[in-house]
Amino acid sequence: MSSSERPRVVLVGIGPTTATALAGLTGEFTVAALLRAGEDDTTALAAGHGIPVVGDTSVTSLRQVVQRERPDAVVVSSYDRILPADMLAGIPFVNVHYAPLPRYRGRATVNWALINGEADAYIAIHCLEPALDAGGVLYSGSVPIGPQDTVATLYDRLNELQRENIAAAVRRRLSGDQGEEQDEGTATYCCTRLPEDGEIHWSSSTTGLDRLIRALSPPFPAAYTYLGLRRLLVHRAEPRLDAPRYEGRVPGRPVGRSSAEGWVDVLTGDGVLRLHTVELDGDGPVPAADVIRSVKQTLGLRTQDLLSKIADLEARLATHIIDPAGVTSA
Repeated sequence: MSSSERPRVVLVGIGPTTATALAGLTGEFTVAALLRAGEDDTTALAAGHGIPVVGDTSVTSLRQVVQRERPDAVVVSSYDRILPADMLAGIPFVNVHYAPLPRYRGRATVNWALINGEADAYIAIHCLEPALDAGGVLYSGSVPIGPQDTVATLYDRLNELQRENIAAAVRRRLSGDQGEEQDEGTATYCCTRLPEDGEIHWSSSTTGLDRLIRALSPPFPAAYTYLGLRRLLVHRAEPRLDAPRYEGRVPGRPVGRSSAEGWVDVLTGDGVLRLHTVELDGDGPVPAADVIRSVKQTLGLRTQDLLSKIADLEARLATHIIDPAGVTSA
């Protein structure tokens, strides 16, 4: 590559960070290909710049694209595979990871930062090595986590830091700089989060439940509880700071409701959480008071509810007895 040529890169990304990575690269690099499945705003942005999009995001596909395009570097922003050592040894690979490396290696790092009550959310752009999220750090930055922030608002601000700084970080790597070495002795990890991990346990603290709900805003599966045996998604809630002090409390029990304003106050392990917007069994978001209509209900999956359901099923089965010959009698 001559000094007058724009460096060529391949971009790999399957998640919500890839669009700003692409926007940050196109001004200073020739993006030879984008690996991303499906069609969305990110692939449309690539098409608008004349960038070929490869829908197969497998490691095998990436290897083929690298062999065909022979880029100066590969940039990874939102990917779920660990790349083999032989591939990383061929050309520089640069990864974007939203965490204060070497802490928070792994998955769902912005969600975990919010759930854990961290003061800030971080971005690190680093050299890729075979070990998980290892490699010298080329750029690091952070944004404060405010009391109203959701995982979506944090991603928006971190994405902007990525857009502003990714080109310089890649150029730093292409100059031969290996970045600042990570201290392996202080490394920590985050496990994958699954949709069922979002269940609300009402005996938890109000602050903890508020953070959980904000950490699971779209595009992630929402935090949820149960109304009877029906799943109730909680899209928006907030701690009630002026709540009365309850010395007798049943966590999950509604203690206040406004049909006019749409909220419902629910007891937690140490306070009151005000629910604003909920969704019952996929019916669409509605004010909480439209669904929770009585303070004699209790949210959460309760043993008594399950026992009642079992008793109901047993009663129904008792009216349809199947003999060994397979004949049903009523």
